[in-house]
Amino acid sequence: MKIAITSDTYYPMTNGVAVFTHNLAKGLAARGNEVLVLVPSFRKKKYTRTQDGVKVWYLTSKRFPFYPDQIHEIPERKKVLGVRLPRLGYRNGLWTAVNPWFEMEKILAEFQPDVIHLQTVGTTGVAAVHYARKFDVPLVSTGHSYPDNYTGQFKLLKPVKRPADAVLKAYMTSFMKKSSYATMPTELAIADLVPKNRKRFKVPVEALSNGIDLSEFKPGEPNKEICKKYKINTDKPRVLYVGRVDPEKSISKVIEAFSQAATKVPEAEMLIVGDGIDKANLEKLVKEKGLQDKVKFLGKVMLPDLVDVYRTGTLFATASETETQGIVLIEAAAVSLPLIAVDAGAVGELCQNKKNGFLCEPGDVQGIANAMVKILIDSKLQKEFSKHSLEIAKKHDINHTLARFEEIYKKAIELKNS
Repeated sequence: MKIAITSDTYYPMTNGVAVFTHNLAKGLAARGNEVLVLVPSFRKKKYTRTQDGVKVWYLTSKRFPFYPDQIHEIPERKKVLGVRLPRLGYRNGLWTAVNPWFEMEKILAEFQPDVIHLQTVGTTGVAAVHYARKFDVPLVSTGHSYPDNYTGQFKLLKPVKRPADAVLKAYMTSFMKKSSYATMPTELAIADLVPKNRKRFKVPVEALSNGIDLSEFKPGEPNKEICKKYKINTDKPRVLYVGRVDPEKSISKVIEAFSQAATKVPEAEMLIVGDGIDKANLEKLVKEKGLQDKVKFLGKVMLPDLVDVYRTGTLFATASETETQGIVLIEAAAVSLPLIAVDAGAVGELCQNKKNGFLCEPGDVQGIANAMVKILIDSKLQKEFSKHSLEIAKKHDINHTLARFEEIYKKAIELKNS
């Protein structure tokens, strides 16, 4: 099958959509499909390369300077007369395709895809819908985000956040309506984004996990050299967070909870793995709480090191309220970590209360702290939660995801032809 995949973010960016799109493309190619990926260029100019059996077209782009590119480390804010200036622009801003309609039409006309699969609702997504309609090509769309993933990044939008979220929600669902078939990672995500009244929503929408490679993410002793590289003491109990370090992830709530938990488990440490625009604020919070010796920021960690960093954890904790699934939660469960999360978004399908962890109320710092203490001090509970985390993770094997998407593509082609 000839499959074209479009996205506004892609490897080596470290957000969930970029990771999934990369895994999807190389997985489909490994199964014998011809795969073409179209994404914004990281070099401004258009170019192409082939990696992992996948041909990637990087489209002409420009930087969006008000958000980092999620590839390079975010620099410290500059000081003038002792005052830190706000980040009004980023030297390594997010790349955005500026003329995807013309470029994608030319590339896709040459490739002649059997189906197009769009991952994001930016300019490449708009161009994908335009091409699919113009040339009558079956279109599959996957919804990965909530409106808050966008509006939560910018404080200036706070006064108009609710109407902005409503507009974005309608915009996001419009891509599904224009598709032959649509998916989201969980049933909870579908319930939140897709209208309950389906009379005007005639497109089939299916919950299909993003999935991970379970042959890569699995339990085991962490590599001593990796621990040495990142200066991790494996003898201490450890709270772990992995992911983007951005405001909507609510990492401050996890730090505040850890501050309380550390009074009862003083030997515990916390690792924050990732980078983002909230890092400076979180470092300030850590200093205010007097946790400099207990909370470590590792920055961006890539595979294969990442698996061993996961294995150093005693538990994984997040307070994010905006997950449509959460690939990092699957990864943590797959290496057998107990989970702590909040009952918002779609994480409840991965973090099942009192089965493989604790599901707390959103914003409940005390509840998260109590959950941390219970797991950190009780080795029997750790083993019980670890066992169930592994069971839950087994349902998210990417091989199942890839096989099902191949079936969905064939169904989309069938629906379009009929």
